[in-house]
Amino acid sequence: MQKTKRQQKIMSLIRARRIGTQQELTALLERSGFVATQPSVSRDLEELGVVKHNGHYTLPRAAEGAAAHGLLGLDPAGDCLVVAKCEPGLASAVAVTIDRANLDEIVGTVAGEDTIFIAVQERKAQRAVIKKVWELFG
Repeated sequence: MQKTKRQQKIMSLIRARRIGTQQELTALLERSGFVATQPSVSRDLEELGVVKHNGHYTLPRAAEGAAAHGLLGLDPAGDCLVVAKCEPGLASAVAVTIDRANLDEIVGTVAGEDTIFIAVQERKAQRAVIKKVWELFG
């Protein structure tokens, strides 16, 4: 649970400010009450798909094809869930495409107006599902 909360905080910090080093990120996490070593922060960044762009960390973005279909973002949530953010009104269409792909790691989807909950078999499957769903819409 601590890892999930730490990763959510990492994403929040990266969205809120420009962070250029893992040391800076580790210090910001500590100020927020999350004690983390540099190696664990490094693993978190890799798992979240965070990359360095123009000298600072950025979250993965939707491919042009994904945005054209309404998919805006994918984030891990909890142990067995991926949350997809979509353009308003397009979540159902995106979920149908995901369901039709018959990805082994996905147990099922639940779509609302602009959000899809994608249930996965296990925590390890989250990253693979995020990658495969981006590829579906890329």
